[in-house]
Amino acid sequence: MGADVHKGEGRSDDGLPVDAGGLAAGVGGVPDQEYLSLERELTFLLRRARANQGEMAREVHPDLESAAYGLLVRLEEYGRQRATELAAYIGVGKATMSRQLRALEELGLIAREPDPADGRAWLVDLTDEGRRRVTHVREARRARYVTQLSHWDRREVAELARLLHQLNGVMEK
Repeated sequence: MGADVHKGEGRSDDGLPVDAGGLAAGVGGVPDQEYLSLERELTFLLRRARANQGEMAREVHPDLESAAYGLLVRLEEYGRQRATELAAYIGVGKATMSRQLRALEELGLIAREPDPADGRAWLVDLTDEGRRRVTHVREARRARYVTQLSHWDRREVAELARLLHQLNGVMEK
């Protein structure tokens, strides 16, 4: 995918991508080249991430919806949670969450149990099989990152992670 990923773009003297059609004007007529480049690269990254999420979901289970993969990862990282907490984290309504959880339960990846603190609520957690499958896929993904970024200095990887964390925090507000 390397060289032809961003067809039709050149590079400026500072190495940033530049559209053949020129730069967008920013505040006071100053080009927003950095923000244009950021938007372009984030768009590409998000498109690639959506495709990868679909692949990872199918690796967990061939019938798993792409959107449900994030729920499994959340449960692996934070343990059992209420469906309402998961819905708020993912940003979907109760009906959508209920449908996704029902599908995951039917696939044998999650189990629900009554919340001892509130008999009306349910706690959701990975089954042993769900945990095994999610862990396997995530370990394989990390191994791919190690291979793909093997020429990067570990400090660069850490800096990228730090900057993405910072960006996610800003975007969440």
